[in-house]
Amino acid sequence: EVQVVEFGGGWVQPGGSLTLSCAASGFTSDDYAIAWFRQPPGKGLEGVSCLSTIDGRIDYADSVKGRFTITRDNTNGTVYLQMNSLTPDDTAIYYCAADPLPKEHGWHLYHLYDYWGQGTQVTVSS
Repeated sequence: EVQVVEFGGGWVQPGGSLTLSCAASGFTSDDYAIAWFRQPPGKGLEGVSCLSTIDGRIDYADSVKGRFTITRDNTNGTVYLQMNSLTPDDTAIYYCAADPLPKEHGWHLYHLYDYWGQGTQVTVSS
């Protein structure tokens, strides 16, 4: 059984930083795509970033490029999302999603991911 679990989240002031963690288990292969999505209040899901060990791709939404960094600890497979220079527009529930198939240019399409975490709230306010 595949399980996806997120850690982190919380409240931070504008300009601050926060790191989210995602651990996926139960895949038959060590290679899969892990993506972060977010859902701001009253809005739909937005793809934030994706790291795929299937094809080596790393992708970011334009809104977070230069501020967010996605990395993977190859010793345990945990994926981290380092978020810097946070603004109130980054306030959202952040979800981690995983899937064994490559996404390429469709990494931001939430319906392509079969396995999801429970979500973690990130609030940026003064």
